[in-house]
Amino acid sequence: MQIINSLIASLEWLNERYTRFSFGLAWILVSFMVAAILLQVFMRYVLNNALPWPEEAARALMIWMMGLVAAPALRRGDFVAITLLPDSLPRLLSKLLQLALGIISVVILIMLADMSINFFERGFRTRAASFNMPRAWVYLAMCVCYFSMLFAALELALKHFRSLLVGAEKA
Repeated sequence: MQIINSLIASLEWLNERYTRFSFGLAWILVSFMVAAILLQVFMRYVLNNALPWPEEAARALMIWMMGLVAAPALRRGDFVAITLLPDSLPRLLSKLLQLALGIISVVILIMLADMSINFFERGFRTRAASFNMPRAWVYLAMCVCYFSMLFAALELALKHFRSLLVGAEKA
């Protein structure tokens, strides 16, 4: 049990630091995204001279913002979830279901993280259409997203496992 508790504590520490960093950076990215969009609106509709790059830049900033905040959202349970089944099951079965879903999440996130590395590497072969930058730097957001979500999912799965063990010790 001590090993599980220390693993959970380490993941909590890491995930909490990541959450603070990612939320701060996400706000900065949203600010730049809004500025790029407003610049494009001004140039297109006021000066009637649209710039080629703001839409692509805003899209890249939005992708990065989403990639940064997905893990904290998973960790806090902010994603939409259907809880009818776990809520209607007896407590032990509900905990087992949550653990199984946590393990499935970890496995899927491992596969997605691996695929995101390949996608990132292939991104160096293409350039952004409106400015000279490899698309890999935009695709890197998916690596950050899936690896950070993996750490959050591991923390949650270990917490579900610990709750099963604590429940078994009390019985």
